Amino acid sequence: MLGLDSCLAEVMAIPGALDAMLVDQTSGLAVATSNPPGVDAEGSAAALTEALRATTDGLTRSCPGEAVRIDDMLVTTDRGHHLLRLLDTAFEGPLVVYVRLDLERSNLALARYRLQAISSQLLA
Repeated sequence: MLGLDSCLAEVMAIPGALDAMLVDQTSGLAVATSNPPGVDAEGSAAALTEALRATTDGLTRSCPGEAVRIDDMLVTTDRGHHLLRLLDTAFEGPLVVYVRLDLERSNLALARYRLQAISSQLLA
């Protein structure tokens, strides 16, 4: 089982990772961060949580009668890929693992696979 700091170190070892954060999905607070310079971790964590809530709400409305559970979410911008993995942890409540990836140096399939493996280790 990985601890939160070890989890963050593993996420940062993903090729092309620029920064990473663990977010408490209930409160929207940053639990752990890679401390990238110039980033407001608390504001970013809160905004990512709101984006997830809005996405879940939109998917629920577009799929009436179906249970919608997001496993991960990818947003690609002109400057990078943003990958979020949602976790239901028993010890901290629902967490989100967030990683920002370099657009040119990252491999999305590999990053997604590694994030899934790291998440499984955190939950073990």
